[in-house]
Amino acid sequence: MTNTIMKEITQSFKYVDYLWDDEKALSLGDNQVELFLYRSNILGADLRITNYGGGNTSCKTIEKDPLTNEEVEVMWVKGSGGDIGTLTRSGIAGLYTGRLRDLKNVYQGLHDEDRMVGLFNHCIYDLDSKAPSIDTPLHGLLPFAHIDHLHPDALIAVAAAKDSEKVTKEIWGDTMGWVPWQKPGFDLGLQLENCLADNPGIRGIVLGSHGLFTWGDTSYECYMNSLEVIEMASEYIEQKLKEQGEVFGGQKVESLPQEERLEKAAQLMPLLRGLCSSENRMIGHFSDSDVVMQYINSNDLERLAPLGTSCPDHFLRTKIQPLVLTLDKNEDLSDADAVKAKLEPAFAAYRQEYVDYYNTCKKDNSPAIRDANPVIIIYPGVGMFSFAKNKQTTRVASEFYINAINVMRGAEAITEYTSLPRQEAFDIEYWLLEEAKLQRMPKEKPLSRKVALVTGAGGGIGKAIADKLAAEGANVVLTDINEQALIEANGTYARDVSSYAVCDVTNTESIASAYKKAILEFGGVDMIVHSAGLAISKPLTDTTDKDWNILQSILVKGQFDLAKQFAVIVRKQGLGGDYIAIASKNGLVAGPNNVAYGTAKAAQQHMVRLLAAELAKDKVRVNTVNPDGVIVGSKIWEGAWAEGRAKANGITVEELPAFYAKRNLLNEIITPDDIANGVFSLVGILDKSTGNIINVDGGMANAFVR
Repeated sequence: MTNTIMKEITQSFKYVDYLWDDEKALSLGDNQVELFLYRSNILGADLRITNYGGGNTSCKTIEKDPLTNEEVEVMWVKGSGGDIGTLTRSGIAGLYTGRLRDLKNVYQGLHDEDRMVGLFNHCIYDLDSKAPSIDTPLHGLLPFAHIDHLHPDALIAVAAAKDSEKVTKEIWGDTMGWVPWQKPGFDLGLQLENCLADNPGIRGIVLGSHGLFTWGDTSYECYMNSLEVIEMASEYIEQKLKEQGEVFGGQKVESLPQEERLEKAAQLMPLLRGLCSSENRMIGHFSDSDVVMQYINSNDLERLAPLGTSCPDHFLRTKIQPLVLTLDKNEDLSDADAVKAKLEPAFAAYRQEYVDYYNTCKKDNSPAIRDANPVIIIYPGVGMFSFAKNKQTTRVASEFYINAINVMRGAEAITEYTSLPRQEAFDIEYWLLEEAKLQRMPKEKPLSRKVALVTGAGGGIGKAIADKLAAEGANVVLTDINEQALIEANGTYARDVSSYAVCDVTNTESIASAYKKAILEFGGVDMIVHSAGLAISKPLTDTTDKDWNILQSILVKGQFDLAKQFAVIVRKQGLGGDYIAIASKNGLVAGPNNVAYGTAKAAQQHMVRLLAAELAKDKVRVNTVNPDGVIVGSKIWEGAWAEGRAKANGITVEELPAFYAKRNLLNEIITPDDIANGVFSLVGILDKSTGNIINVDGGMANAFVR
């Protein structure tokens, strides 16, 4: 395809992104499975086309049956629990199409849906297949080589609009089919098959309250068909919005300026997190995008929010409806106890409403009620919060509710937004197959649902600690004075694991800014590891006021400021926490030429005891890890400290590693990872220890705590 033609195609789409790369596609040759995976990935890259984990895609190929050597048709389809945007070969299922269609002979009706899912396994062609999803027959019973089932905002708006079938006709005429809402399963596959039989030649089918099916003979044709159908729906909605003149009944509340919104959010999030964590600790997310603000500040919010979302994929992740706060946008949030007293009745009412919804809709075999706390919380004038078990889940919940906002916006413009009846919603939310999927989730790691802020994390011991905490499930906020080091360090983690903040621990405001970043990113803070440090080794008479003051500022005052601000956050959350000081063996041992450093480290150690005594009532454990002789990988050995310690011990700098390894009882080299393990033992295992010191030094008899 020439660049000119590609440019024309790209420009012809205003509401979706045309991402097909001919060069990339050509490199895949005639491998239809790879082309289907490529199509899936670029469709999933545009959240207007489908949300994370939502929808599924497929293709059909002719393969050789290993049992008969005959050629058979095989359908390749996204497996259960995957995401088309990140779909790979390992995430798909390969099934004999003929066997799948033969299941029509044994299907006994709507009561038989769950049994049918088990029978999909009898149709497996590829033994490395991912478990087939409930949507498998929706693809298998249609004859097309390539099929997309997507959840575009514009299409769900059409699907969720009053008189959806009529609207479908108005937009696409006779070229699109329509089937009413029905829970996914084998019968819905039969309905799609019947719709196609009744409307030969159609290019796709709209599923009431659910989404879209489109297809093509090739992966590219399927892709173009999907984009064109979505574009037509989007254009129709935008025209309706222009005719209407206002969105969501116009603006009721004016947004605060963004900086004020962020300040309010940072003040409120730990309180919200604590309330949302009444059953299980949660991680938070905040959004104040234009789309969000237009909806939450509108006159129609009060009417639309209780209706709940329409698409099953939406409310599975957002709960049936959000909690809308009645706090004024200018509310003084400085008195945490007073604000909490205002919030608690709203949370209690929400939980009770959820319990009533469960009790009204439950069946004899329904799974036990799940956490009754809200996932989405709306604060008009300020923004939208979400809380879930981890950062990815809470971010995705926010994205899904934004999808739902777009759906409401479109449906209201078309005719009127309609949501799923509560019983239908319940039957999806508490579907036994969904419960089985939840039960298959891997066990959470020891530090899952916790947020750790680590100072001095741009490298060395601090980075090793952050790595360990992240590996054990924590979200980590890296802080350091060196932004470039932070950028590089942060880049080593997967998405939704980490964040960073430039922080000078000698500056109270800089610490406050780092905490604000952590709160806005993850909802709060559970663990502090004060690893930032500076080492200066000089005889008494050579030690300057500057030397003394900088060590006191970083190690002692920094620890004080960090702890003081942490205590405020912890009390808002009501979830307890951990504070770890990375001190030194030198705080216990009167080593040579070390008065300033050793004194500062000793002050850190005693402050830990004082903090442990004071913060115990808040369930905050405060402990010390004492490294010694960490040469390899430690930042403090990069400066004059190495020369100072070599001189003090009468050896060369080159001799230091061997010297330190030999002088401990175990004759072991101590690494940053060893210090990180010491930290983990205190935050992940020793949950009833506080005011303690753990030496990670290979055994130094003169540093034994006594």
